[in-house]
Amino acid sequence: MGRILAIDYGTKRTGIAVTDILRIVPGGLTTVPTHTIFSFLSDYFSKEAVDVIVVGYPLNMDGEEAAIMKQIRPFTEKLKKLFPDKSVVMFDERFTSVMAQRAILDAGIRKMARRNKALVDEVSACILLESYMDSLKHDL
Repeated sequence: MGRILAIDYGTKRTGIAVTDILRIVPGGLTTVPTHTIFSFLSDYFSKEAVDVIVVGYPLNMDGEEAAIMKQIRPFTEKLKKLFPDKSVVMFDERFTSVMAQRAILDAGIRKMARRNKALVDEVSACILLESYMDSLKHDL
């Protein structure tokens, strides 16, 4: 059984989180420039077993898809094409950025570090992954 990897896609930066090999603990992995995401993933998948890729599905408060879906939909299709052995799942990411900022603040991270948008993206991916994992527990 491979890990679960979560992607918080952004037009400039993409946050990435991954579980441990037993799929028990989610953790932030990194943030990469979006234009390098596929080469990063290829390299990572050559070293680590990953079975599931969770991509954040951005919805507005009214349940409609956010405008960034115009970029995420082709991104997701390319993921499926490049990595056909992986299951690609879209999962609701509403509030992950707000929750990430709150988690960073609650962790006592200094003001200058809190302005680091890459950190917010990575923590958002971790929250996305944790939410997805929680949903699996409820399905049992």
